[in-house]
Amino acid sequence: MNTQDTAVIDARGLHKVYRNSRALDGATFRVERGRIVGLVGPNGAGKTTALKAILGLIPFQGDLSVMGRDPRSERNLLMNDVCFIADVAVLPRWMRVREAIDFVEGVHPRFDRARCERFLANTKLTPKMRVREMSKGMIVQLHLALVMAIDARLLVLDEPTLGLDVLYRKEFYQRLLEDYFDEEKTILITTHQVEEVEHILTDALFIRDGRIVLDAPMDELAARFTEVLVDAGQAEAARALSPIDERSLPFGKTVMLFDGAERSTLAAFGETRTPGLADLFVATMKGTY
Repeated sequence: MNTQDTAVIDARGLHKVYRNSRALDGATFRVERGRIVGLVGPNGAGKTTALKAILGLIPFQGDLSVMGRDPRSERNLLMNDVCFIADVAVLPRWMRVREAIDFVEGVHPRFDRARCERFLANTKLTPKMRVREMSKGMIVQLHLALVMAIDARLLVLDEPTLGLDVLYRKEFYQRLLEDYFDEEKTILITTHQVEEVEHILTDALFIRDGRIVLDAPMDELAARFTEVLVDAGQAEAARALSPIDERSLPFGKTVMLFDGAERSTLAAFGETRTPGLADLFVATMKGTY
């Protein structure tokens, strides 16, 4: 199979300007089938604009193919294979469970009502229950049931757990992995809460000022980046290897982040470890806040 067949999203040189603000500035990236990709960036970095382009919601400049279609001219056909979910707080408080099911069944051709009802049968939700009567956990369960009953090839999640506490956020992502995801589906998640999604991602895309500044599989990041707790007196020698970030700790310790340096070489300067995605995010986005 050639690479063109496996690309669910192929974006090249995306540009979008709002009045005097450049939201996308040549963004280029690919998302392969069967991956869970985090599009990560600070507020105003271009995450939502990139999603709107992918979903065919805005005009833009550049080349963009989503499952082989141009979202600008083939959006109606594209939406048969795409499911878009914003944060879970968007369900109207007056809506009943059965009305939510009726609505999604009416707007998405690949919604499986029986599957949704099977999922809800394992919860305390009833068809007549209104959203305003539910706990946050119940709202998450309803939202998950609606999402997982849609047999979409591409699931786009825009800050899906905003406003939920840590237990409900964890449940959301765990159920997504266990009950929804398979090798034929692709999930694109935008977030600025990096620690939330790090454990489920296969790939990371960092976006800053409308440009993709980091694009790599998670296992490649682990091999590529090294963090060193530099021993006192070794700082100058370590700096000679050009760390991409540096921060000070108490008692004269310094933490340096290296890209592509040999870990065996770095070990001479102090304790080494693989940085978390949040560490890479902070280093990459310095100066944007």
